[in-house]
Parts: sequence; structure tokens; C-alpha cells
Amino acid sequence: MLTSRYRRIVFFFARVVASLIWWELVMPRLGLRAWSERTRSERLQRSAAGFRALAIRLGGVLIKVGQFLSSRLDVLPEVITSELAGLQDEVPPERFADIQRLAEAELGATLAERYLAFETTPLAAASLGQVHRATLPAAEAGAPPRKVVVKVQRPGVELLIATDLAALRTVGGWLKRYPPIRRRADVPALLAEFTRILYNEIDYLAEGRNAESFAANFAGNAGVRVPGIVWTHTTRRVLTLEDVYAIKITDYAAITAAGVSRADVAERLFQTYLSQIFDYALFHADPHPGNLFVEPLEQPAAGGEAAASARPWRLTFIDFGMVGHVPANVKAGLREMFIGVGTRDPARLLKAYQILGVLLPQADLALLERAERRMFERFWGKDMAELRQIDMREMQAFAGEFQELMFAMPFQVPEDLILLGRTVAILSGMCTGLNPQFNVWTGIAPYAQKLIADEASGAGLDFWLAEAGNWVRTVAGLPRQLESALARLERGDVSLSVPRLEAQLGDLNRALRRVGAAVVFAGLLLAGVQLVVAGQTWAGGLGLAGASLAALWMLLLPGRRR
Repeated sequence: MLTSRYRRIVFFFARVVASLIWWELVMPRLGLRAWSERTRSERLQRSAAGFRALAIRLGGVLIKVGQFLSSRLDVLPEVITSELAGLQDEVPPERFADIQRLAEAELGATLAERYLAFETTPLAAASLGQVHRATLPAAEAGAPPRKVVVKVQRPGVELLIATDLAALRTVGGWLKRYPPIRRRADVPALLAEFTRILYNEIDYLAEGRNAESFAANFAGNAGVRVPGIVWTHTTRRVLTLEDVYAIKITDYAAITAAGVSRADVAERLFQTYLSQIFDYALFHADPHPGNLFVEPLEQPAAGGEAAASARPWRLTFIDFGMVGHVPANVKAGLREMFIGVGTRDPARLLKAYQILGVLLPQADLALLERAERRMFERFWGKDMAELRQIDMREMQAFAGEFQELMFAMPFQVPEDLILLGRTVAILSGMCTGLNPQFNVWTGIAPYAQKLIADEASGAGLDFWLAEAGNWVRTVAGLPRQLESALARLERGDVSLSVPRLEAQLGDLNRALRRVGAAVVFAGLLLAGVQLVVAGQTWAGGLGLAGASLAALWMLLLPGRRR
């Protein structure tokens, strides 16, 4: 292990965690919440800049962490994503002499002997390897030379990964001591899964096989392209493949200038991932912008679906070192989830959570179902731009209505969902970046209908009997529910809840208790000092001790609810 590298990573995260605890937990309890909120953007930008500088200097796994965070446009503040966006392009390359030495050792010959030409300047530098353009002889007589790219692993990358993972395990050890995290995630298991994924990613033979499987799955879709692998020039640490580089998927100006609709790109990207997950149970698990391209075409792609863009184009995937497989139980749970969201059925969504294993054992299912129904009523059908414009007071009212659920947060993170969750998170951010009005609901609903149709056509009589039983139970329960509601109304058990008003009254009550504590503290402090000055040391000590307890009480009083 590289001790100096390990210490730098651990100390950086220790500083970030300490800063968050001080500014987000301690300062509000001292009555300085306004100061904390006023300086938050500047502090987040400083932390992101520090991480970016550290990742560029050290490379390795830190680059992957930064690339993941920079893609979360949908949930992370812009000051963080914009600061980390450069990590997609700013990874420093290795010296060509080191790359050449490793490649020639792997191929068993000099680069001049294996390639007609080999560019010394890298086309792209990634966290674990870098890519160079090259030329191979024609595959057959009379054909032009083949344009390829050669991906070469960074020398000593195994040691870098081992060191970075050791540092992450240390940070993970801190996180698992926090009860809410410990209840929701098996941190050691998640890190073990992440370790397995990383070591698979540096096996280029496995990456080549993954690319061929993906190409076979989409062979009939002319709107999706996967590069072909040149197996005669591929080893475990050197990968030669067809040159398919085109417009980077985050180069919005170039996409628009090429006559391609960004909204179409977001829609095709989303639908392609739905097909990967549900149709083939094999998905590209590293969809950061450096691995996805938009290739404008001169002529319409034969056999492909008609595009709404002014010009035909293809969505190109590269880098299949990180792929995910969808187990049968996860696929079943995701089917239930999509059908539940597409049909706005909270009960079905709850069933999906249970199949996926994301609920804690003590989860309040009735409360969770009620919250899901309210979310469908209020937020279903809104695009990302509309969701961002929702008044914060409305979100606070929702949180107040389901404060017990918000406090408990009855979800956990199974390790077999780590890749899928990461992929969906990045995908969400990318689609939003391509099209700020991207509407995930309109994308899910047609697919949910397709899943329902497939389920109905394949299930036969049992399916329809089950659906009929659900309908009968629902109708039969309506009179009892109505009778119960009327009885509560007669007894006077029905109450009106105004979450915003209740929150304000709660804030006022807490403020009064804090003022009371401050008055007690000041009185005991003054009395204690005067008694000590007067020579009454014992009595003055009691006063000062009481003042200390009052100060502690004031600090521990809960701050204003957000």
C-alpha cells in the first residue's frame, strides 16, 4: 500500500466530514443557522475544488468518484457538479514511454510491428487507463486500412486501487458508526462489491466479451452502436477496438449544431437503458459522458426507428469494463416498480420495495403507502424543470405531514443494487442535462403498459383471477371504510392538520425554550462570578456549574426545523 497516498485521502475526507458536522449540525444549535446557510455555497464549492485537485493529482478510484458526483445534476448543487465536471477531461496522461513499455510487453512485439501507425498523444486519459488512436492493415485485399483505438492500462494501477480502497474502507468504518447509516447499509459488503467491480474493470478480456454481448443484444437496433473488438491485438491489459469516437454526449452545442435534437438524445438514452435492464438483464454500468457519443449520419439508418431530429444519428457506447447483471429477483422487483409508477399504484410500489429488499424490517407500510399516494397526487407527471420550481414551503408541508416517515427513513441499500443505483443516478443527471424538461413519467408510462401487457399475455387464467380477486376485495372494502369514516366523524375524532402552522408553532416553542435557557445561563453566570469575587468560592462554584449545565442545555435544544 502507498502510505502517503492513503493518508492524503483519509485526511481530506476527515476534514470534509468535520466541516459538515461543525457547519450543518453545531452552528444551527448555537443559533447561527442563517450564517451557515449564507456561506453554504461557498463552502461546498471549496470542498469540491479541493476534491477535484486531489483527484487530478492522485488519479485512480478518486477520478471515478468525482465523475459520478459530477453527473448528479438532478440532486447535487450546481456549485459541486460544475466544479467536478472537468474531471471528465482533466485526467493527466501517463508518459508514453511507460505506456509503450507495458503495451509491447503485453503484445509480445513492438508497436511498430503490430500496428501500421500508433499516435503517441493520447486521445483520452481515464482513471485506470488511456486511449491512443492507431491504424491496422486492411482486413481484406482492396479495403482501406482500419482505424482503431488502443486502450492501455496505466502501469501499477493495481497498487493504486488497493491503496484507494483501503482509504475508502477507513472512511466507511467512520460511516458505519453512525446508526442511521448502519441500519440502512452494510458498508463493508458494499465496499466488497465495489472492490469486485473495480478489479473486473481492469480485465480487458472480460471487457471485450461484455462489448460483444451488448452488440449482439442491439444488433437489430440501427440507432445504437457498439465498437467491434480486434481480438488479435487484445490482452488482459491492452484492448484494441474499432474507432467510433464522435460528439461527446455532454457537448450540447455540437449536438445542436449537428442538427440533432437533445430531447431525442435524452429519450433514446433512457429507452435504451430500459431495454438493457428489462429485456436483456445486462446493462452498461459506467454511463459517464466520456463513454457515450452522438454520431450524426449522412443517410437514415436502415432498419432503425424514425427519428424526430432533423438529422439521423446513432447513440454510441464505449468502455464495457463495468457492466451490471440483473438477477431474477431484482428484475421482478423493478418490473413491479415500473408498473406501480406507471399506473400510480402505491400498493404495487410497496410490493416492489419488498421484492428488492430495500425496506427495513420495522418500516411502517401503511404510512409509506399513504406517502406514496400523496406524492403521486402532487408530483406525478411533472418534468425536472417543474419539480425544481416547486415552492420550498410546499415541500416543508409535505415533510411535516409525513415527519415520522422522514425521521425514520425506512430504507436500506442491498449490495446487489450498488451498480444499478449508481447507473440510474448518473443516467438521471445526464438526461436532465440534455433536456431540462425531461419527463421521466412519460418515459416510464409506455414501458409500464408494455410490461403489463406482457404480464397479462403470459400469465393466462391465473393472472386474471388474481386481478379479479383484487378488484372484488377493493370494492367489498369500500362500505366498511365509509362506515369507519362516518363513525370517526360522529365521535369527533376527525382533526384538521395544518403542517405549516404546526411547524411555525413548534419553532416558536423551541425559540422560547432557548431564550429561557439563555436567561438562566446569564443569571447563574453573573451570580457565580459575583460570589467568587466576594470570597464565597463554594457557592460561586455551584453557580458557575449551574451556568455550565444551562449552556449545555441550550446547545442540546433542537434547532429550528427546516
